[in-house]
Amino acid sequence: VTGKMAASSPDSDLGSIDCFQNYTAPEVFVQGLAGQINQQDVEAIIRAQKQMLQRFEKTNEMLSNCNSLSATRFALAQKEFKKHTALLVDMKKDLDNVFKRIRTIKTKLSNQYPAAFTAAQEEVFKEEEETELANKNQELNSSESNNKRTSMSGESAQSGHSSKSERVEEMEQSSDGSRADNERRIKKTASSSSDSSSSPKLSSSSSFDN
Repeated sequence: VTGKMAASSPDSDLGSIDCFQNYTAPEVFVQGLAGQINQQDVEAIIRAQKQMLQRFEKTNEMLSNCNSLSATRFALAQKEFKKHTALLVDMKKDLDNVFKRIRTIKTKLSNQYPAAFTAAQEEVFKEEEETELANKNQELNSSESNNKRTSMSGESAQSGHSSKSERVEEMEQSSDGSRADNERRIKKTASSSSDSSSSPKLSSSSSFDN
């Protein structure tokens, strides 16, 4: 193949053909295909890749800053949490000591004054029962009040509809009554006018008689 190409090509192409002698046929074919690619498109792709690289670098910097801030905040929160846990442990120890002292005092009182101790315990139990009953009654009263409110709201809605209908009926009745009153007033005015017209006639006749 190289001999034919050398025979058909001039002396100026001998150097370019000689450079492909060390490559195989598939490699030469691939290089030929690579030479057919548009370099402008390749440059545009490279630019887009560079822009994406810059954006990724910026995002990595932002994430690194966020991680550093979160680490510092986590360290501070961890210190405060440890302080709070230490306080809770101390409070628990103090409460345990208090309960132990109360138990020892109760045992001493029960040994020294058994009758008074039993009476006090009974009173305490009674008070607890009364408080429980009061709480239960409050719960029942609250539930009943809620039920009453719901029923009253329903009744108020029904009464509102009925009151509206009653008001409409009253308005109609009042309109009918006002019409009747107007008719009565008109009749009264007509009768009074007739009486007044008859009275001057009588007065005039009486004056003539005199």
